[in-house]
Amino acid sequence: MKRSTDLDDFDRKILRALQENSDYSMAELGDKVGLSHTPCWRRIKRLEAEGIIRGRVTLLDPRKLDLGVTVYCYVTIQNHDEESLNSFESAVQDVQEVVECYSTSGDKDYVLRVVVDSVEHYEQLLKRTLVHLPNVASVNSTFALKQVKYTTQLPL
Repeated sequence: MKRSTDLDDFDRKILRALQENSDYSMAELGDKVGLSHTPCWRRIKRLEAEGIIRGRVTLLDPRKLDLGVTVYCYVTIQNHDEESLNSFESAVQDVQEVVECYSTSGDKDYVLRVVVDSVEHYEQLLKRTLVHLPNVASVNSTFALKQVKYTTQLPL
């Protein structure tokens, strides 16, 4: 896969524009970045083939779907052997309320971002699911009070 330093100005313009709005027609995108339809299309296909563009999605407003509670869970694992870590990482994939999971350095092993409709929902998820994930020693939770910044756009 190419490193981002191998991207030229047109590639970066295309990526910035698609992060802003992935629904542009090829003609609109070409006009926006200064390329005709075919060269623009070829670049997008190359960026997809290289894995730089992984997919296109629709972003939803969680509050309008009554999913206004965001919780950050700091998970400590009992054993740190490869099998135990893989077991946890595999199991967390099946918890739909967990929308992000990161392996971390420091005194906590993972941080999860959980989205639910209420504190009560989170309490049940914690008691029934999160503490029972493979190899979990402890879960510490922090509730987000307000979303100050959120973007899916990478700084290109």
